[in-house]
Amino acid sequence: MTSAVAATAGIGRRENLLTRLWQGNTGPVLIVVAAILIFWYAMAVHMNAPWQQRLNDRAGEEVSFTQFVDQTWSQKKPLLPAPHQIVGEIWNATVLTDINSRRSLAYHSWITLSATLLGFAFGTALGVGLAVIIIHNRASDQSLMPWIIASQTVPILAIAPMVVVGLGAVGITGLFPKALISMYLSFFPVVVGMVKGLRSPEAIQIDLMRTYSASPWQVFKMLRWPASLPFLFASMRVGVAISLIGAVVGELSNAAGGGLGVRLLTGSYNGQTIQIWAALLLAAALAAILVSLVGVAERFVTRRMGGAA
Repeated sequence: MTSAVAATAGIGRRENLLTRLWQGNTGPVLIVVAAILIFWYAMAVHMNAPWQQRLNDRAGEEVSFTQFVDQTWSQKKPLLPAPHQIVGEIWNATVLTDINSRRSLAYHSWITLSATLLGFAFGTALGVGLAVIIIHNRASDQSLMPWIIASQTVPILAIAPMVVVGLGAVGITGLFPKALISMYLSFFPVVVGMVKGLRSPEAIQIDLMRTYSASPWQVFKMLRWPASLPFLFASMRVGVAISLIGAVVGELSNAAGGGLGVRLLTGSYNGQTIQIWAALLLAAALAAILVSLVGVAERFVTRRMGGAA
């Protein structure tokens, strides 16, 4: 009787765990990931099959279907690498490679991350500064905003080489040119979001502050700035992701500087599709981590201000 009760309790706990996973975010996310992996493996077979068939015909080999599928998932230069090949490349190029080696993805990831964080810091500071000027000066609003919007219509692929080559001609190399490109992309969502946030207090609230003889600085500190923080963090999530894109694009214009962009470039030159996908997925993982860290910072600030995290 006791063992039956224990077994029933164990089944109940497993059912409760599965129910919580399904009702939360974990279950649906796992289902989507599984569907993506199944589709990815199927497309790897489809795209790599013609070349593998030619190789087998030249060698005069007759293989079974399962062997043929395994061959399409183990080519050295496939059109579409299988997920396990990409994971293996990331493992070999990070854990099993000296971090100071230029063959290490960890080495190149640190270069890209450094340029991303520096450019993001510059872009956030510039965006906040411009937003403060715009909401306090009507002339700045009418003159700066059109130019800020127009600045984003120029393709970054056209600007990046000019920035890298131009600064290199005056002896400025390393992280700064790439950080400048990241700043160019990341400041825009911050300035737009902060202008919206700093203007979010209602007119009656501002009039109440003025009734109490509050100075412009006090209105900004006690009303506008707290009201703008949700807009700021939402903009920073976008800004930090596109800041990494800017760093990678900057690296494509300066192959000597290293970074994930350089790994993408060299992989493209040499036809190393596994290397390309490994660098691409590692960059995506870095972006996801940075966005998550901005979310953690938002919850921390919200709790410190007495709000619901």
